[in-house]
Amino acid sequence: MTPLVFVDCETDGLHPGRRAWEIAMIRRDDDGERECRMFLPLDLKFADPAALKIGGFWDRHPAGRKISGKPEQPCEPVTSVHDAAKKVMAWTFGAHLIGANPAFDAQVLERLLRSEGYMPQWHYRLIDVEALTSGAFHRIVGGLAACMETLHLQQDDAHTALGDARAARAVYDAVIGGAL
Repeated sequence: MTPLVFVDCETDGLHPGRRAWEIAMIRRDDDGERECRMFLPLDLKFADPAALKIGGFWDRHPAGRKISGKPEQPCEPVTSVHDAAKKVMAWTFGAHLIGANPAFDAQVLERLLRSEGYMPQWHYRLIDVEALTSGAFHRIVGGLAACMETLHLQQDDAHTALGDARAARAVYDAVIGGAL
């Protein structure tokens, strides 16, 4: 089986040079399924404040919490850019990337990989769960939240990388699994 990687990135904006501050991947392959979430360091000088607010940077990222004066809480440490790129390379190698607008995330991940001397090796055909849902219902459904609603699925932790990767997996399984 070709591995599947459900992916989502929380980024510092929509601009062309956007950077991920949180990456989540769920890899499904012959060995089963496993999840990974990483916080990455972020240089705020080019960040869009609205994008950081939507993704919850100030509430969830260790540096965001510290800057905003929120109390520390137990969470995953910030992963170095090099270690994040190495993990993304290993987890996505030979896999289909699946997500809500996965081209957006693939661009961010490719820039991350190349910045650390790696190159993307995922399958060139990205799988967009929003397009799958629209095709299944023969109409434009909309974004991830609309897909979840149309399919009567519950989403936890919207606008978190892992929450959105899990939602993309649920939509994919509902549409491809025939549970319409």
